[in-house]
Amino acid sequence: MESSIAQRAPIAAPVAEAKRLTTLDMLRGFALLGILLMNMPGFSMPNHSFEKFSNDPGSINFWFFEFIGVFFEGKMRAMFGMVFGAGVLLFIANKSMKSAAVHALYYRRMFWLLLFGLVHAHLLLWSGEILYFYAVCGMILYLFRNVAAKYLVWAVPIVAVASFVAGTIHYQQIRAKRLDYVEATKAQSQNQTLTTAQTLALTEWREVEKTMIPSREDAKENTQKMKSDYATVAGYLRPIVWQWQTKYLILEIWDSLALMLLGLALFKWGFLTGAWSRKDYWKVVKIGYGIGLPLVIYANYYNFHHFSTLEANLARMEQVPINWVSLIYPFQRILIVMAHAAALILMYQSGFAKNLFSRLVAVGRMALTNYISHSVICTLFFFGYGLNYYGEFEFYQIYFIVLTIWAFQLIISPIWLKYFQFGPLEWLWRSLTYWKLQPMRRTEHNTTVITPLTEGPVN
Repeated sequence: MESSIAQRAPIAAPVAEAKRLTTLDMLRGFALLGILLMNMPGFSMPNHSFEKFSNDPGSINFWFFEFIGVFFEGKMRAMFGMVFGAGVLLFIANKSMKSAAVHALYYRRMFWLLLFGLVHAHLLLWSGEILYFYAVCGMILYLFRNVAAKYLVWAVPIVAVASFVAGTIHYQQIRAKRLDYVEATKAQSQNQTLTTAQTLALTEWREVEKTMIPSREDAKENTQKMKSDYATVAGYLRPIVWQWQTKYLILEIWDSLALMLLGLALFKWGFLTGAWSRKDYWKVVKIGYGIGLPLVIYANYYNFHHFSTLEANLARMEQVPINWVSLIYPFQRILIVMAHAAALILMYQSGFAKNLFSRLVAVGRMALTNYISHSVICTLFFFGYGLNYYGEFEFYQIYFIVLTIWAFQLIISPIWLKYFQFGPLEWLWRSLTYWKLQPMRRTEHNTTVITPLTEGPVN
């Protein structure tokens, strides 16, 4: 199957509707809506807002925070990354062109995705945007498309350990700046003349506060900026985003790349397409939740006790050179997201909530349009140049906005796809990729009824 997958269609064109794998679309749709759960605080809440409730079990906000942290934090991005990885094989499966032409087409596709990401971050002003990183990772991922699945899966533990090492090195660099800063401020408080190194320490820590760990004063100032006009918001967010897209890019891409490689392997094995037996999917559910949930609950309990406030975080940084508990994160996340995916596939194949799942398929097929629309809606609702609700809601209240957006997209996406073959941005992306306007409206010729697939990859 793996060696012949790129030889099945006669022309270079987007994946035909009849050949779409609706299981993948469903998982993509679920992940996309779940990502909004994680992004919503970034759109709506000032720095350090979680401190008001993250350590108060008597607050409804606390339990919302913990529930989302256990079941969704990191898992939705992981699921989206896995499906993105599978998309590499889906893309080349539809081509019978010469290899060089397919390569060029694929990299053109990633180039346009990268530009979409830059526009998303710097024009629409979403600081948590992922398209740029996915495009960079996608360019690397393509080199591994023919690697056997049994080797691809090793990317997850290898990258998890490598990321922990790289993250620890980065953490220790920041920690060193913190310790130098503490020493300099101590000398300053004792009216000592600061050395050149101590003066530099004050400057360097100030840069850390501007980009990563805002002080209390910075948090107040940042909130005022977010509640201001477009130019002020852009002036605040763009430099931060640009640093992550350039200076810290080498630290950011490995996690997403590992998830994409895992998705590539799971697609080749048939896991993501619904080809496994129900018994095997149930095994994944039991193992994933059975091991993953205790791990994430322990990690959250540890964070509850040691990272309650900004001051506690900084004090912990000064005391602890290596935060070993953070090594739990990549493993519990993979275990739980695998269980999520298996459970969703089981429900989808059983016909449970059939109408809802068919709507998730539609949302997944319009993932780019729906993802960008999250930013358009939320920035105009929360930021100062829109309705200016930034910092005005309690944590649990922002999820009423999430539910509203979910309902809107679950309703609109199937209606749109009833009349059009692609979402608006999907159509634009395809047209730019193939450098030819793609047919948009449905006709009798291109209208196909899609039913869930339970067999292997593209037929």
